[in-house]
Amino acid sequence: MQQKWQRWNIASRKWLWIIVVIGLLAALPVVYDRLQTEKSSKTVEFVFDYRDLVEVASYRGNPQDYISEQLDRLKSAGVQSMAIYESTLEDFRKARRLMLWGAADIANLTDTVIPENENYTYVLFTSAKNSGTLSPIIREAFAGLDIATEDWTYRGQQGLIIKTPLENATLKPLQPDPTTLEMLHEKGFNIVPRLVDSLAYNQEAVKSLLDRYAELGVKRLLFEGESVKGYSDDADLASITAFADLLKERGMGIAAIENIKVQQKGFSKLAYLLDYNVTRLYSLSEADSGLSTEVIADRFALATKDRNIRMIYLNTIPSRDTSKAQVTDTLDNLVTSLSGPDGAVAKIEANGFEMGQATAFDVVDSSFQRYFKLIAVIGAVAMVALLVSYFVPWLTLPAWVLGLLGSAGLMVLKPALFEQALALAVAISAPTVAMVLAIRKINEMGPPLRPNALTFAVMGPRRRLTHSLVLYVKTALISFSAVPFVIALLNNVTYALVLNQFRGVSLLHLAPIGLTALYVLLYRGEFAFNKTGKLLRTPITLAMVIAAGVLGILGMYYLSRTGNSGSVSSLEMSFRTFLENTVGVRPRNKEFLLAHPLFILGAFMAYKYRNAAFIMIIAVIGQLSMVDTFAHIHSPVLISLVRGLLGLGLGLIIGIIAIGVWQIAEGCWKRWSPLLKKL
Repeated sequence: MQQKWQRWNIASRKWLWIIVVIGLLAALPVVYDRLQTEKSSKTVEFVFDYRDLVEVASYRGNPQDYISEQLDRLKSAGVQSMAIYESTLEDFRKARRLMLWGAADIANLTDTVIPENENYTYVLFTSAKNSGTLSPIIREAFAGLDIATEDWTYRGQQGLIIKTPLENATLKPLQPDPTTLEMLHEKGFNIVPRLVDSLAYNQEAVKSLLDRYAELGVKRLLFEGESVKGYSDDADLASITAFADLLKERGMGIAAIENIKVQQKGFSKLAYLLDYNVTRLYSLSEADSGLSTEVIADRFALATKDRNIRMIYLNTIPSRDTSKAQVTDTLDNLVTSLSGPDGAVAKIEANGFEMGQATAFDVVDSSFQRYFKLIAVIGAVAMVALLVSYFVPWLTLPAWVLGLLGSAGLMVLKPALFEQALALAVAISAPTVAMVLAIRKINEMGPPLRPNALTFAVMGPRRRLTHSLVLYVKTALISFSAVPFVIALLNNVTYALVLNQFRGVSLLHLAPIGLTALYVLLYRGEFAFNKTGKLLRTPITLAMVIAAGVLGILGMYYLSRTGNSGSVSSLEMSFRTFLENTVGVRPRNKEFLLAHPLFILGAFMAYKYRNAAFIMIIAVIGQLSMVDTFAHIHSPVLISLVRGLLGLGLGLIIGIIAIGVWQIAEGCWKRWSPLLKKL
């Protein structure tokens, strides 16, 4: 009975492969929908931080003239928008709209004694126009906070007394400077407001503010701080929902900032309420704004092409340059990086984008997509069951049935967990199965476990090369079979916007290596448990300990290179930039420089030398890396496909060269080793 059960499970592999193929075919329409979605947004918007510009101008002899001059330069360079914050008294002071004093300062200014029981803020406007524009804004804002204000004059200039300490008054957010908004609008800039959530949510005040922004053509907002507007009061007032309604009425969306440490609180909820009218934004930090113009231009072009970034946010900062004995900034560097035939704007447009206000993706979700995804789920579970079958054959059918039942349960109870877990499982399974089948093929055609010179003849180099190349292509196709499943399972706009992320990247980078190593060690000609017993009884030597330590260090370095936070050397960054500029899409170095050539060389050698199959343990990195590329859902599918195919092509060339070098080295060794033994 046990043998019959074993035969049933092994025979079921054929049907599981058929189910996998059907699942792949069903996933293709979902992949097509994803491609259509990615084509729907092709406009890139450059946004400059206006507060930074005012900060830099405050160190110039003629700040207003400097601001006007730099705005014209930025406009000519390709910057279409200015980010405007909710102002503070300090912002108005830096813009020279008013002057500020505390109680002690005003006592010194007026040559009087400081009051014992008054600690107020004194505001003096620098012109009658500024008084008429800003005084109502300041009064209204502080009245809403139950802080009294009163008129005050000094030497004929109009001012206000705000009955709260200076340190407190300068923290309160106010409406943006109307004069600045009008000036920027007249110069042709779009406005990108940055809102804060520091005060109690006031629907009428927010409505009035958004109405003003709508008049200026505002289409997208950013948030400053840890949360979105209305988050603090959402539990009591449902303020995020109210805020979302105001935005939808005015056709306004929001922007998601790439690579912030923690997503702003309430952002996911607001994005959902806005039907994901969200655009991804890349922010160039103040420190990075001083990088070389070539690096900045390449970084912007790469962000828009490879990561679906549609808004690029520019910052600058004044700094003291002791070598020049003056305060400098990075505005010239930014303008240069955007301008000219080698600038960011030209590179982005050459990639098929146009400059303008960024728009959100128009998500394509065909009516039959859910049914196709359901069939793809069944196919993905079949792929996982196939992986189980090559290690524990008698569990093949139970693995498939339990996989279907578990998927059904998770799909109902925790759909997000289900799609991520199954996507991870199939991403691990396909490259592992591909490598297992490659090793089985090598075992079948290569040297037997106990070689017999009378029955085994080594294949010639040309035949070994042919078999190696055919095996290389077959293995890559099986590994790529995971891609439609991963795309279908994670075809949700939340992944494209990185509001939700694919989990388990480290496991994806380790599991196929470990499973391939297990198969090479334990499943090559003998029953696995027999080999396991031998391994457990093997004495541990110092060499084994050292080897384990070296492998551990290499493993830690390998993991440090995975995911979005992986570290890269400056030399490798230069090489990546060269590839990007030469071939348009940068393949992964570990694929075409290491893993793919090792696969070809390892297979070529293993057809003659049995132990060369251990090389395949490292070669699996290339297979899993190809699948991992598509797990970056925020990257366009076509870019990921070209990257994978380019890596395979370059790896093929380097692999053939490696075989040539090996043949020469092997020939030299055969010729010269007998002479060396005589010495």
